[in-house]
Amino acid sequence: MLAGPYCTMILADLGAEVIKVEAPGGSDDTRKWGPPFQEGVSAYYLCANRNKKSLTVNLKSAEGQEIIKKLVKQSDVIIHNFKTGTMNRLGLDFETLKQINPGIVYCSITGFGETGPYQRYPGYDFIIQAMSGLMSITGDEQSGPQKVGVAITDILTGLYASIGIQAALLERTHSGEGQKLDLSLYDSAVSSLVNIASNYLMSGQIPKRLGNHHANIVPYQTFQTNDGEMVIAVGNDQQFAKLCQLIGDPNLAEDARFKTNPDRVKHRELLTDLLQEKFSQESTAHWTKQCREHNIPCGPIQNLQDLENDPQLNERDMFVETEHPTAGDLKLVGSPLNLSRTPVQYEKHPPDAGEHTDEILQALGYDNETLNQFRKNRLI
Repeated sequence: MLAGPYCTMILADLGAEVIKVEAPGGSDDTRKWGPPFQEGVSAYYLCANRNKKSLTVNLKSAEGQEIIKKLVKQSDVIIHNFKTGTMNRLGLDFETLKQINPGIVYCSITGFGETGPYQRYPGYDFIIQAMSGLMSITGDEQSGPQKVGVAITDILTGLYASIGIQAALLERTHSGEGQKLDLSLYDSAVSSLVNIASNYLMSGQIPKRLGNHHANIVPYQTFQTNDGEMVIAVGNDQQFAKLCQLIGDPNLAEDARFKTNPDRVKHRELLTDLLQEKFSQESTAHWTKQCREHNIPCGPIQNLQDLENDPQLNERDMFVETEHPTAGDLKLVGSPLNLSRTPVQYEKHPPDAGEHTDEILQALGYDNETLNQFRKNRLI
């Protein structure tokens, strides 16, 4: 629902011609996910589909499969987000398509991958967050396991897929051959455990949920101020000494219980209580200003309205405006990729289902009479 569309939007933002293929009438379920909708168009769908063309075709038909094979013959990459085995049943598996185009880069994105005992299981982000260990370390002991607030395993898998595809294309310039990429949400989620997984593999100790605390660094957490909440992220002993001076208690930095980071991790609760007492005496704006002036990493906890008005994000064009033929004027989150010579262009709105079907098929050599017959037979 998101991993494939997010991957292809990244590539489209970077200048690739991307054709989004759906069943006639539109089969991307996110078109119906909401509210909110704007003139019937789903905000969820809009978030991951700009800069693409839309082709609707019945992949279960011989004619539809032939259309895809013609596209593959002149394409660099094919990406699918079906369950394992679906493309084989359609006759659109890698072994078949590489006979048509030996240079094709074929990217499969599934829940659990195309090998192993879980390969046939459907995989949604929520399920993957649960199984991968992410939920076991998110939240605190009181809250119980929590999911991340966005479909993070979909996003990670989309990122990995876009990286792998570009690596395969680069390798192809040397070998002249394409290859298959087998990406899974499960693998991507486990890879994201980074230091937490390393901690376990080294110690054998199952990590606990620490809420907004860091497993290896203290103080690296949220604090209540007298009007809200903020994050302090002290990464070394020098920063901790500066923080102690800033809060008016420089002796804390010389206290044997807090002098080094391992000491502070050991005495986490005691130190947190001492710091919380100090931070609760002033506002978030006060502490943010003080910390930044002393080069102590920090930040207020912001909501989406705060983000929309954030001068840093607006300076860097992280919110872009576009026009949609159905939804009207839109504001979308922009791309974080800032390239000096070939910057991201926002040239195409997220397409309506089948919006470019005639254009694409005519370019493949189909005439109007054939297209009309295809429509009559509900093939496109």
